[in-house]
Amino acid sequence: MPDPYISITDFMTRGQVLEMLRVLIAAQSVRMSHRLGVGVMMSRKTLNGLKTKWTDAFPGNEEVAGIFVDHPLALNTLHYADFKGINVASNLERATMFGGPCMRALQLDMIWPDSQVLIDYRTRHPQIKIILQVNTRSLEQVGNDPRQLLRVLRAYSSTVDYVLLDKSMGSGEGMKAEVLLPFVEAVATHRPDLGIVVAGGLGPETMHLAAPIVDCFPRISFCAQGQMRASGSALDPIDWDRAGEYLRQSVALLRR
Repeated sequence: MPDPYISITDFMTRGQVLEMLRVLIAAQSVRMSHRLGVGVMMSRKTLNGLKTKWTDAFPGNEEVAGIFVDHPLALNTLHYADFKGINVASNLERATMFGGPCMRALQLDMIWPDSQVLIDYRTRHPQIKIILQVNTRSLEQVGNDPRQLLRVLRAYSSTVDYVLLDKSMGSGEGMKAEVLLPFVEAVATHRPDLGIVVAGGLGPETMHLAAPIVDCFPRISFCAQGQMRASGSALDPIDWDRAGEYLRQSVALLRR
């Protein structure tokens, strides 16, 4: 199983990464169990210069590589969003080029991307971890059935390192642990090689929502986006005081 992590999505500068690394290291002290997920957003439209409401909320293509720092606790992750699945292979190559030499992971915010595309990508970039977002639409396509989820995951074989279970998709909607737990249990039992990440309205005041999952799976990873702002909107800049407190509350939950 790959290393667990606590992720924040929407880093915009290198300084923000260094500050959150400092917060996480101080919170975990000597027992460093989780890495910092350094999430930087990119979409098919921003990659290709197409007009979108996210243009100002995401860094420019040429800025991405400069955000990622060379640090052993930084899981530098480029989030690539494309729910239509257009020109996936070529776009992933271009996105990875902009990720630069310190990019460590690629998160696919997509709906069941072509498994052969991921096999080919893994062949070209064996050092990059692949995180597959299983979002609301993805789960609907497998009938919200954990057994069907496992069947579809078999098609990806060893090309995926983490499965991210996310019914909020960055909206800030609160996590319902009882809904996610059957999927977490199925993956943990039948695919122990995969890291499991949960998301959905996690933030400094809401980490208790993940407690039932942590009780069963202490090596779970977290991903947060919307609740890093008081507004809950991913279009607004992150409040880094809130983000730091989210990291501290995440560590406290994992260690209770």
